[in-house]
Amino acid sequence: MLIAGFPAGAWGTNCYLVAPAAGEECVIIDPGHEAAPGVEETIARHRLKPVAVVLTHGHLDHVASVVPVCGAHDVPAWIHPEDRYMMSDPAKALGRSIGQQLLGDLTIGEPDDVKELSDGAVLDLAGLQFSVAHAPGHTRGSVTFRTPETAEVPSVLFSGDLLFAGSVGRTDLPGGSHAELLQSLARVCLPLEDSTVVLSGHGPQTTIGRERATNPFLQQVAQAPGAPTGAPRRGL
Repeated sequence: MLIAGFPAGAWGTNCYLVAPAAGEECVIIDPGHEAAPGVEETIARHRLKPVAVVLTHGHLDHVASVVPVCGAHDVPAWIHPEDRYMMSDPAKALGRSIGQQLLGDLTIGEPDDVKELSDGAVLDLAGLQFSVAHAPGHTRGSVTFRTPETAEVPSVLFSGDLLFAGSVGRTDLPGGSHAELLQSLARVCLPLEDSTVVLSGHGPQTTIGRERATNPFLQQVAQAPGAPTGAPRRGL
């Protein structure tokens, strides 16, 4: 499996292109602010053919390039229905005082073809399988995507802004809930094998095993309800 990722835009949001191998079809995950040039460069470098864009949630730093990327390759975008409104009204998702400052001259809206994600769905795209888990907390419609483990590669969790190396996503924006985020960590992340690779929306690669051993938020939900306060939370 080929996974090519790069941080894009003012918030350093990780955009990933996933394919069975170079020269084949691919899925684009979270083409956010100023991600379109990096997407096109990665497509050309690995000779890829996009078949879909999938979105972990609707915040501007993860969806700002959806319209141009989908339009350039005539592909659909998949998003959870509770975050769909954010593509057309990102300021509402950030709070008006924050959102209006960030929008600038960005072109806002939905691509021509939008498909909605549901918890437990399995997407068969580009010769790959992505298991969808609804993981509210950072936003109401946050999801994760997970590829199955094979004899050659471990399972990969694209965690969006649910889980980071050493941290978790912020919950102080509209639609955020710290209690729901903790529940999502317990339901979505704790049952996974330690070998599961975590590719998050911001920051470096990690594993479930490493986070189980060192991430204070994941440790807390493994032991008892409540949230630690000693680690920074990340995301837009």
